[in-house]
Amino acid sequence: MPQLNPSPWFYIMVATWATMMLLITKLTATPTHTTPINTNKPPHTKTTWPW
Repeated sequence: MPQLNPSPWFYIMVATWATMMLLITKLTATPTHTTPINTNKPPHTKTTWPW
């Protein structure tokens, strides 16, 4: 009965989505030297993220 368990593609899609979310989160939390908006501010003024 194959309907009891999701297909392997379901797990692949979830893993890919989770990886993309993690990468996007890391990219949006980069230090100030990669952020053009805060180039004139010292890096320690940027909010430090736990990851």
